[in-house]
Amino acid sequence: MNAQVYESIKFDINKVVESASKVIAPYGPIHTFAARNPWDGLENQSFEKTARFLKDLSNINIMPSDSMIHTARNQGEINLNFLGEILGQWLHGQSLDIPQDVQERYCWSLLLQEKKPSKALNRTEWKTLSKRLSNWLPQIASNHSVRAYSQVLEKLGDSRIADELDRHMIKWCKLFLDESQAVWSMPLREEGFYQAWRKLVPKDPALNRSIRKKLKGLPKEADQALVQALEILEVPNSDIKGYLEAHLLALPGWAGMMLWHSQKAKNHKSLLMQYLAVRITMECILIKPSLPLPNEENEALLETLLVSWADWGDMPLNEWSQISFTEQKARLTLAYRFDEIVQHKIWLEAWEKTYETNLKEKVITNQEGQNNEADTIAQLAFCLDVRSEPFRNELEKAGAFETFGTAGFFGLPMETCKLGSNHSHNSLPVMNQPKLKVKETLPESELNPYLRRKQAAGLSNSTFQVMKHNLLSSLMLPEISGPWLTLQTLARSFLPRRTGYALQRLREKGLSKPETEFTLDHEHHSGDELPIGFTDEEKVYYVRTALETMGLTERFAPLVVICGHGSHSINNPYASSLDCGACGGASSGFNARVLATLCNLPMVRQNLRKDGISIPEDTVFAAAEHITSLDEIRWLYVPELSNHAKKAFDQIQTILPKVSEKANAKRIPKLPSIDSHSTPRDEAMRRSEDWSEVRPEWGLARNAAFIIGKRELTKGTNLEGRVFLQNYNWEKDSRGDILTNIIKGPATVCQWINLQYYASTVAPDYYGSGNKTTQTVTAGIGVMQGNSSDLLTGLPWQSVMWSDTEIYHEPLRLLVVIQAPKEYIKRLLDQTPEFQQKVQNGWIRLASIDPDGNWESWS
Repeated sequence: MNAQVYESIKFDINKVVESASKVIAPYGPIHTFAARNPWDGLENQSFEKTARFLKDLSNINIMPSDSMIHTARNQGEINLNFLGEILGQWLHGQSLDIPQDVQERYCWSLLLQEKKPSKALNRTEWKTLSKRLSNWLPQIASNHSVRAYSQVLEKLGDSRIADELDRHMIKWCKLFLDESQAVWSMPLREEGFYQAWRKLVPKDPALNRSIRKKLKGLPKEADQALVQALEILEVPNSDIKGYLEAHLLALPGWAGMMLWHSQKAKNHKSLLMQYLAVRITMECILIKPSLPLPNEENEALLETLLVSWADWGDMPLNEWSQISFTEQKARLTLAYRFDEIVQHKIWLEAWEKTYETNLKEKVITNQEGQNNEADTIAQLAFCLDVRSEPFRNELEKAGAFETFGTAGFFGLPMETCKLGSNHSHNSLPVMNQPKLKVKETLPESELNPYLRRKQAAGLSNSTFQVMKHNLLSSLMLPEISGPWLTLQTLARSFLPRRTGYALQRLREKGLSKPETEFTLDHEHHSGDELPIGFTDEEKVYYVRTALETMGLTERFAPLVVICGHGSHSINNPYASSLDCGACGGASSGFNARVLATLCNLPMVRQNLRKDGISIPEDTVFAAAEHITSLDEIRWLYVPELSNHAKKAFDQIQTILPKVSEKANAKRIPKLPSIDSHSTPRDEAMRRSEDWSEVRPEWGLARNAAFIIGKRELTKGTNLEGRVFLQNYNWEKDSRGDILTNIIKGPATVCQWINLQYYASTVAPDYYGSGNKTTQTVTAGIGVMQGNSSDLLTGLPWQSVMWSDTEIYHEPLRLLVVIQAPKEYIKRLLDQTPEFQQKVQNGWIRLASIDPDGNWESWS
């Protein structure tokens, strides 16, 4: 590689790194766990092409496995008629010069695999034939992905360099990204990852002296080091982007965390560049003695295709000489194209089509009687989360209540700061940025006593941590803390429900938190800080947008409840993953309180009347939180109620225990290893308080569809807790703005949730996080398996699997169903090219229901 070529790369290396970073997703710390689509940057290409790329480069299969497909088929979840239709469509697009019946017989045999492949084959004869036909190989086989040189050696059977490279990168990433979990932090972190590594690595005792010597005198800047390493390795100019992609996909968790930091902090913008500079420089040093590498060839490919025809096409060796060269090439092409990825894709599409058909029958034939809207005494807006749907059904059956589904952050682009906390949290989808900050406050006369109580309550824990990290005091710590911790361990282990309840009451009584307020009024700010509070115009705008999005702009009931949602569990690193996925891994109760408070402001209501939204004077907005692990409602904000609102509130209070009981009775039996002697309510409470419980709830497992339409479509229908529900009335959206915002916001969040569960199911070792019981929380930011694995960014085994061999979550791509006229759907696709691209490339499925009730599939 000549120096002139690399001189031009120096000016573009940042762009190349940015382009390569599309193969990974940015991942934040686990304590703010939020749903991410691991393939968000690859949606400009098809789902199948991405599957092929990952399979070829990293041997990662993102299609459902044979065992998953076999189980689904046996359980009647895949209609074979749909399988035949999809296979026929695929064959029609191949245009191969082979009789149709021969093609179908071969493909059906491979799909069903109802006979066993022959093992008594003359391998010598097959090798001879494959060599004779080898001139066809370049015409039917596509190019392989670019691999890092250490990965090439690994593919050839020598994984020592790849393993050592990963081990060192994991070590340095842990040190650099640590969030105060380590007692001694990494020196020079403030100078950046590459600079700290460059100055410290010559002293690393884990490297031998000769390697440490080679690592002295490295370029001072990361981009220079990266370019130099690529030049030494002689990576072709056309392969540089692919080479960087291969290195990013080697440890997508740690690389994803570096990417997340580079997007969040201005002083870390080049962090991913630094990561690649360190990794490829290390590879260059480690692999240089092994260069040049042997050529990577796949000599067995043709033989494999020939044997496939013998096994599944009933075509013995001697028949190959009886057909023309054209048909020989066509048959080899068919065998090459109809590979495992295509077969599993056809099965997946048939599985998805079967689910869509079943959902269609439920929705279209729904004849559930509706409550008279004039008799509705309370309206409750829930998050569109799939866990809300069963609870909403039980609530509507219990009385004259109307429920709505909408995004759990309620359209408020806030950064929130709870009372007594020095830290803020983005309380909105991770794809968006906050525009303002809202703080929870108290008058100073009440705030200071509360902070003293809170400090006193946390004193024992802070003292424990100080003693634990001090050399001398840590020696005495077991004797000091032993009796109390032993007692707590026994109580937590044998009486988890009662212990948890007692400790909660003790904390609440000790803290005695007063009624708080919010900084809702706009405050001037300077610099780069977010403004605090809302301007008057913003208050009206966000309330109007929230009400329009949830479809509540008329016929207001006396009581309107904004229900956020969260979960409750103990000793669970993934606790935030069970909270509101739209709120960046946090409970959405804060957002619910803010919106309800804004809706009660006289100024806001007065201005809403000008826009045609008239809220009656006796209508009161309250806020609550749906605790999904307990299926109960907790009140967060109940202002002074009008007489009619008070009557509605009392009625809700009366029926909530029964609603909770019925919801738990349907949900709890779906969890494995339940205590059959306990009531569903007691079992739910035990799971939420038991620190040995690996499954406090199923979370959003089995999510499969997102319905955007009137509540009448699904009211009273058992959707099995698998559907996100967003209220939408196309008749009030003539310009399509509301639908567009739903697709850009809630639909995208739901797709990310869906693909996160999908990825954690089909590729648990790569995109999941393994078994909870063997995880190690590391650096305060995430989990690993053992002490030297990738940073695991997906969901644990317990979130998607029923048992070691049986999945619970069905890996289906999200089906978006929109109730609107056909022209609305066409306009939506024209106005949202990103969504249209997702549909066309198979990342999401689309269907619509027109005003006459006709269902149409768009994908």
